[in-house]
Amino acid sequence: MIKSELLSSLISNGVFAVIRMADTKKLKKVVEAISIGGVKNIEITMTIPNAVNAISELVRSSGNYIIIGAGTVIDTKLVSAVIDAGAQFVVSPIWDINIFNECKSRNVVCIPGCFTPTEIFNAWTNGADFIKVFPASSLGPQFFRDIKGPFPDIRLMPTGGVTIDNVSQWVKSGAVAIGIGSDLLDKKAIAEERYEVLTEKATRLVENFNNARYKNKP
Repeated sequence: MIKSELLSSLISNGVFAVIRMADTKKLKKVVEAISIGGVKNIEITMTIPNAVNAISELVRSSGNYIIIGAGTVIDTKLVSAVIDAGAQFVVSPIWDINIFNECKSRNVVCIPGCFTPTEIFNAWTNGADFIKVFPASSLGPQFFRDIKGPFPDIRLMPTGGVTIDNVSQWVKSGAVAIGIGSDLLDKKAIAEERYEVLTEKATRLVENFNNARYKNKP
């Protein structure tokens, strides 16, 4: 998939699952469960044991129906490693021009983490594909409304504090996509291998996201 098509798919899907888990033996089943529920953008964070290998295995086994990317990428060596493993997008908790340039040179979607209007503006004008507003829980949906005033075209994606029940607030405030972790990836359900719980949560999340997006259209 060329970058423009990939970016279009990521935007269309809208929901990014931010996966942090210690037991990688269950990772594939977790990804399968949430993808059945409609979550197609899968962010494998570097905090997962052997995360680069996990990305490689998921890319090989998942086919084209989901998009595998890497999260919590904080240096250029990791950028190269995850892209070589097959990651189709790279997410960082920070704005680092070196990370961005490495992604750009490899023609991979780059999603840097920003917190202030200056960081957001700098990242976007340098060519970032989305802006991950992190930690969004410290700012709230009103921040998105305020930022959208002077910067209506910037693609904002809140991560941190997004839940299945409040996702519509973020979309109505201007979020183009959202990143979600703990509220979707129920630790108790995963420990008990009740993957149907994850599918149900994913279904509700996608439904809430899409309903809010539809209602938010001009």
